[in-house]
Order: sequence, then structure tokens, then C-alpha cells
Amino acid sequence: MNILVVGGGGREHAIIRKLKENPEVSAVYALPGNGGIARDAECFDIAATDIDGIVSFAKAHPVDYAVVAPDDPLVLGCVDALEAIGIPCFGPRANAAIIEGSKAFAKRLMKQYGIPTAAFETFDDPAQALAYLETAPVPIVVKADGLALGKGVIIAQTRDEARQAVVDMMEHGKFGRSGKTVVIEEYLTGPEVSVLAFTDGETVKPMVSSMDHKRAGENDTGLNTGGMGTVAPNPYYTDAVADTCMREIFLPTIRAMKAEGRPFKGCLYFGLMITPAGPRVIEYNCRFGDPETQVVLPLLDSDLLTVMQATTRGTLADTPVVSKRGAAACVIMASEGYPLHYEKGFEISIPEDVWPHVSVAGAKEQDGKLLTSGGRVLGVAAVRGTLEEALQSAYSMVSRIHFDHAYVRGDIGRRALQAREKQ
Repeated sequence: MNILVVGGGGREHAIIRKLKENPEVSAVYALPGNGGIARDAECFDIAATDIDGIVSFAKAHPVDYAVVAPDDPLVLGCVDALEAIGIPCFGPRANAAIIEGSKAFAKRLMKQYGIPTAAFETFDDPAQALAYLETAPVPIVVKADGLALGKGVIIAQTRDEARQAVVDMMEHGKFGRSGKTVVIEEYLTGPEVSVLAFTDGETVKPMVSSMDHKRAGENDTGLNTGGMGTVAPNPYYTDAVADTCMREIFLPTIRAMKAEGRPFKGCLYFGLMITPAGPRVIEYNCRFGDPETQVVLPLLDSDLLTVMQATTRGTLADTPVVSKRGAAACVIMASEGYPLHYEKGFEISIPEDVWPHVSVAGAKEQDGKLLTSGGRVLGVAAVRGTLEEALQSAYSMVSRIHFDHAYVRGDIGRRALQAREKQ
């Protein structure tokens, strides 16, 4: 089988590596891929958002199945376009990908169908949003409605910070059209949990839970990033919490999307907060999370391609989704200064025995060398019997990878270990 994977980051690298475990996979095409993905797939310089270019490529090459991984092409209708030329796809169509493409839509859906989430208001007039903030309790959360590379959420500790967030988004265009409408919601407290679930529009089968580390700095300080590391499973996601989430969140969400005429097929990401009143939805993503994918997929014992095809065919109920025992940890190596300003073009040195554990996100190949080309450069993942062992292994491998101005958080997994000790 020839598989087309749309995307070019660490998530896509992890997906490609897992797909290749299936002996029926003969070739993987990555659009655009990157310098590291080139070790595991044929890369072609076609942007993930170039839907016409992707379709033209698929027409010219023997593609049997496509995996559309990032949010942008999903929201733009990449699955719709590929299906229109007869290529079966993993991923939701555009009318279902709106669950991530518009936070206002997602919040309205949860409110209408009784899915637990934070109280909220939506604004497309900055004056009305600012007026609302005059009496709203703080801390408070301000979210850009559309896609913003994981950076469109501001947790404002003061009213002034909230006002500034609204002005930046709605008046100064910080996130372009994505910030023209904002969602302002109550600030919830509790541990966060990420759950990625396969669904064919009827059945939901979650993968192992995970804990992301969004902040750039140690001890969860600094700016929000696309993720500095992750561990799985998440100790806060107990069997009792999982049962509640399936009953009150996962199945109701899938049923709500079907009722709206937007059946969701693919991977639905549930960003949850376990509040004192129970689990609440913080956000939906219409695809695999990054870097959660780098720990969730190594713990998936089932064949990924088989499960993906089941979501496409509507046969997920009859397809096992089984997780391995043990724990996984992923540590992100970033460019110093990320997520703001950072330098690029530094050579990356990765020992050959470490490569199987590396998912490359921001690197290009030039003159036979692998050079940094992004803020998050790569992730290093390890699977072991315990979380302590997985973290020790991941950090040990990180210490053997070198590029100038590399930055790594040294406390990935610390919260998970502390939480487990309290249980």
C-alpha cells in the first residue's frame, strides 16, 4: 500500500513511523515532510495548506490511502478534496473539522447538547468584549475563535491583561482573522488531561491519556508554546474519570456532531480539566495532538493503519484499540528563544541508535546535513515499564543530541510523578 501523509512536523513523523510497522505499507509520501521525516518517507515540497497541489500530487501518484494530520488542511477541506477523487482518508471533513476551526462553534455545541465546559460568552465586537470584562471575574480566559498554532489562548490573571488580550486579537489582528471573534470564558482549576480518541462517527475508542507541558519555562512558567514535552498515561485520568468522560463528554460529542449533520471521523482530541465539580472540556482538536502523539502512538499495541481504515469505513466497533502496559515520555528540544525569536540553520547531530526514538519537527536537509529550521526542532520519546524509567531514558538520549542554542525543559513529567505519589 502507498500512503500519503499530509503534514511536516513531529506528529507526522511519529504517525509515519507507526504506519510503517504494518508490513503492507510499501511507500509513504509526506507533503511536505521535513529533513528528518525524509529518513522514513519520500518528501515532496507541497505545503499542507496547498489543497490543489495535494490533489494534483495524488492524481499523479499511486496513492491508496491518505492521512491528513494537521488542523489547517482539515479545516480547509483537504479530506473532502481527496475523497472527491476517490482516495479514502483518515481525518474529518471540513464541516466536522469546524469543531477545532471555530471555538465559538464548539462552545455553542457543548452548551446546546449539555456537554460540561466552562461558562462563556462570544464576541465579534471589541467594544462589547471590553465592556463585558469590566464586571467579569478574574482570572479569566480569552480565546481567539480560529486556529492560532496553539497560541490563541490567553489566561489573564488581571483585568488589564484580559483587556490587552482582546485589543491584541480583535483590534491589532495578532492572530489575523482567527482573532476577529473571541470567546471569553470562566477560569477553571484542576489538572489538565489530553485524551485522543479514534471515532468513525458512531463508536469512540480512546487511546491512552497524556499530560502536556505547554509553557516554555520550567515549573510551567513563561509563554504558551506548541508543547515542550508530554508523558503518558496521565495519573489524574483514573478509571472513574474515564467512565465519566465517556458517558458525559465523548459519546455526547460524537452524537451531537452527528445530529448537526457533521459526522466526525478520524481522531478527536479532548482537552480536559478535572475540576472539583468533575471533568470539563477545555478544547477540542480535530486531529492528533502534538507532542501527545509522540507518546500515545508508541503505547498503541493495535496496528495504526488498520484502526485508521476502520474509522474511514465505519467499522471501528469491530476493531480492537489496545494499549501497551508501561509509560512513555517525550522531551522536546527547541531553539533558544522559542516561541518568540530564535535563530535557525544550526547543524543537528543525532547518534544512529537514537534516531528510532526521534520525531523531527523543525529541521531541513541541506548539503547532506540536518539543520534546525523551526522553534520546536525535535522530540525524543521513550517507552519503559515505569514513568521514571521512561523519563530517564528520554533525557539520556536528549543529552546525546546536539545543536547550537538548543533549549530543553528539565522538569517534564515532574507533576505526573508528584501526582502519582499522592495517590
